[in-house]
Amino acid sequence: MQLAVKPKTEISLRVRAMRYLARREYSRHELLHKLRPYLQEGDDLEAVLDDLERRNWLSDTRAAEQLLRLSRTRFGTQRIVHELRQKGIAESLINAAVPALREDELTMAREVWLKKFGSPPQDMKEKARQVRFLQSRGFSMDVIFKLLRMDEEAA
Repeated sequence: MQLAVKPKTEISLRVRAMRYLARREYSRHELLHKLRPYLQEGDDLEAVLDDLERRNWLSDTRAAEQLLRLSRTRFGTQRIVHELRQKGIAESLINAAVPALREDELTMAREVWLKKFGSPPQDMKEKARQVRFLQSRGFSMDVIFKLLRMDEEAA
């Protein structure tokens, strides 16, 4: 007995978008780029995205908040702002988030530094290594030098 093979059905853009959004929040810009390779003749991607926004299933604000929650404990303001811009988040949302990020930046830098190093640098080579590490995490030089000065004074 031979089984009939069902033809593979194409998943609509809306279903594909909802599957992505079920996993995590995406910005409109991110979702547009994720769905673009699946466009077929007659598809209106902008209309799908507009509908998802109208139903409040797609939200740049929520995508930004999620990124802030996840990144805040590991990265500095500069890196988080860069990531938000890469994801196509509006400048107004980024500017609204920056003051809160800057307020906690020294505390976050200290936690990242403690987790990675835990003790003040013993020489200039080690200090340069720690500075480079914190810079790569997106912390500003002002915050880095405040942090290292505080720990040198505590030692």
